[in-house]
Amino acid sequence: MTHPALSKSSVAVVTGGASGIGLAAAKRFAGLGMKVAIADIGGDRLEEAHRQVADTNGALAENIISVATDVTQDDDLQNLKQVVDQRFGGTDVLMNNAGIQPGSSVFDSGNWNRIIATNLMAIVHGCQIFGPSMIARRTPGLIINTGSKQGITTPPGDPAYNVSKSGVKTFTEALQHELRNTKDCHVTAHLFIPGFVYTALTKGSRTEKPAGAWTSEQTVDFLLESISAGDFYILCPDNDVVRSLDEKRILWAADDIIQNRPPLSRWHPDFEAEFSDFLKQPH
Repeated sequence: MTHPALSKSSVAVVTGGASGIGLAAAKRFAGLGMKVAIADIGGDRLEEAHRQVADTNGALAENIISVATDVTQDDDLQNLKQVVDQRFGGTDVLMNNAGIQPGSSVFDSGNWNRIIATNLMAIVHGCQIFGPSMIARRTPGLIINTGSKQGITTPPGDPAYNVSKSGVKTFTEALQHELRNTKDCHVTAHLFIPGFVYTALTKGSRTEKPAGAWTSEQTVDFLLESISAGDFYILCPDNDVVRSLDEKRILWAADDIIQNRPPLSRWHPDFEAEFSDFLKQPH
């Protein structure tokens, strides 16, 4: 069963929609006959994304718009909503997907503000700007916030990214609690947790998709199937990591608190053997 918000009468807004998972999602929405607004930094990449989405089988060119948007600027998000409202009459599906991962370290302030502004606060503000009117429509709606497994198990190496995605998890949980306790609200929130996906964000110096990675299209397919199944936590596998392994990693991370182990004990040499044995235990 397809979620009722994913219908021809619905309007989808996708931030970070000019590439990767966002572009794949915009194409899928367009292929369902939905009206789609692609939001991303303006330029050739956004124009090319618009062309690709409009050319998607099942899409109607007049139902596709692209809006140059810097998600870190509230004025841009307000403009995005205004454009969508004027053109399509409102929003039914909001996919807060824009994100960056330029790297970070604990004692170098470098990219911290930009990462938090893009990956976390843009999602918070996007929900605050679009959410009330989506609720007021009193029709089925979806808010999909893109998180990361790094926001749950928080591996060492990129603390600003981890903090931003941890915040997305916490905020989206609070958002769904708020929505389900709001009278006459038919909008639900979902935490999208991709696995290893071959996108511009993750490819680095690679020129071909690694065998272990999923494509953006595979990931979006899993997203939509999970939404239709009613899942809140959309924990995506990939070709290297199955769900059972993700679950054990998440459980181990939570047990750091319960067992009062050192933080990030999974990467602590004193716990290497114990973690290895834990992974071998029956699920």
